[in-house]
Amino acid sequence: MNSNTPSSSAGGPGSADATAPRRNSKRPKYSRFTQQELPACKPILTPKWVISTFLLVSFIFIPIGIVSLFASRDVVEIVHGYETECIPLNSRNDKVGFIQSDQDKTCIRTLTVPKDMSQPIYVYYQLDNFYQNHRRYVRSRSDQQLRSPGNARETGSCSPEDTTVSGTPIVPCGLIAWSLFNDTYHFTSNNGGQIPINKRGISWQSDRERKFGRNVYPSNFQNGTLIGGARLNESIPLSEQEDLIVWMRTAALPTFRKLYGKIEVNLRQGDVINVTLQNNYNTYSFNGRKKLVLSTTSWLGGKNDFVGIAYLTVGGLCFFLAIVFVLIYLIKPRQLGDPSYLSWNRNPGGH
Repeated sequence: MNSNTPSSSAGGPGSADATAPRRNSKRPKYSRFTQQELPACKPILTPKWVISTFLLVSFIFIPIGIVSLFASRDVVEIVHGYETECIPLNSRNDKVGFIQSDQDKTCIRTLTVPKDMSQPIYVYYQLDNFYQNHRRYVRSRSDQQLRSPGNARETGSCSPEDTTVSGTPIVPCGLIAWSLFNDTYHFTSNNGGQIPINKRGISWQSDRERKFGRNVYPSNFQNGTLIGGARLNESIPLSEQEDLIVWMRTAALPTFRKLYGKIEVNLRQGDVINVTLQNNYNTYSFNGRKKLVLSTTSWLGGKNDFVGIAYLTVGGLCFFLAIVFVLIYLIKPRQLGDPSYLSWNRNPGGH
């Protein structure tokens, strides 16, 4: 008997395998959603569409950039650095020693108004090379303590400025509050009249109402041997100490400005302003710089040419690309394919 003769159980038609249970298929149930056959907008990027899109973007962005740039240029700004000028000549070789000493740090500077400045005129102090965004510095505060007087001992994240030597909690605790800016400015006009500074409403309303309690008062603040910055009035609640509130909103970049107050009188071109300032804040230990800034605002905010330049750059680039594509399309056109051959334009077979 030939051993190569196929056996009757070889699985031909009508064999016993036809009666075997059918394996479950993993093929999902058909639906137009799972097979991505729902109606959809699939634009074809023809040269006309591409050129029109670039031109549309340029026609929108370029006017916005021009308007933004003019709005920024209308802002009048006076920036005056004084970290070196307010150090006596005989102490400029040891600036840190001078700023940490008990010598008189009163400094008088003169500013000239370059253009008419309409109220309100915002007074800022600017610090350079001060990294408020350092992780340990940002974490060195207690939001629970700032909100409620019952959480005065919530100082776990405030080290090393958490408690006094005797274990009494410091309110407000942490390095942010401890390093509060303490230079002061007083303005007088050239005829000797005082120019008042309004320091109310310089902080965010949400910070005053939600982050700093009305019944939380400073205690044991700046009572250590090493004084970091300004002192606080212990009879005024934290919600009303707006210099502190402004300072506690940490900056993201090493160069930043913080609002000191508002001048609510108009200044005319050519006016001379005498500034009597106390140069108390130690920026010399870390090669920092201090600047006094007086600025008006526009509908766009303060002086900021970046927004206008960015819009002009993007708009100009789109216009340039549109012109290039037009020249290519006219000089060396390319025949387009038939869109009817695209896969999504075919009828799904078998469904």
